[in-house]
Amino acid sequence: MNIILLSANETFIPSSDERARHIRKVLHMGKGDSFRAGIINGKIGTAMITSDGEDGIAIAFREEEDGSALYPLTLIVAQVRPICMRRILREAVSIGVGRMILPVSDLGEKSYLSASLYRDGEYKGILLDGAMQSGQTGVSDTSLAGSVEEAISMLPPSSHRILLDNTLSAVALSSMDLKDESVVLAIGPERGWSDRERKLFMDSGFEPALLGSRILRTETAVPAASAIALSRMGYI
Repeated sequence: MNIILLSANETFIPSSDERARHIRKVLHMGKGDSFRAGIINGKIGTAMITSDGEDGIAIAFREEEDGSALYPLTLIVAQVRPICMRRILREAVSIGVGRMILPVSDLGEKSYLSASLYRDGEYKGILLDGAMQSGQTGVSDTSLAGSVEEAISMLPPSSHRILLDNTLSAVALSSMDLKDESVVLAIGPERGWSDRERKLFMDSGFEPALLGSRILRTETAVPAASAIALSRMGYI
């Protein structure tokens, strides 16, 4: 953790919380010490430990600057195995992706949507982990979708829409001029998009692009494509 994130008005971290263990065991801090903290999707500042007892750590937070900014990059990422999606979510947030939409695809496993990752809300903690790794407070807005059609319907009308697919004739993502644009990247599951989905994307204004000649795992394609897109957008 490069920052400890707090809910609005949170002044007490229970001993059972991973953040408390991090403060004590990794930062080696106790009463009177201060650490870098922030409000989720809000200000960055300093938290001072006012008491450290058996039940937990009491803190007083002082805000200093805004740290919530995320990039105008939206990812449509088809559902993959939950163990892989955990990595995708964490890395996408830490890179600074503004929004993620996670649809079930034609060639993907339909049961992924009902996995405990989503059913029990585990994904929310993973998103927070990604933000704390980044040292910022912004947490990507994340939505589930039952289909690609539903995912597309959730997009704003004004954005540069890009379909990553190595079966269509396309330009390299790394050669595209994306400066001053809001960008949507669609990244498929391990088996790729179906022909029906490809047509749906194209009919909805998506431009095909290549990430290279190699077939990548989704968990590899997401951070690679995000970094390239953000570079072409002029952010990194």
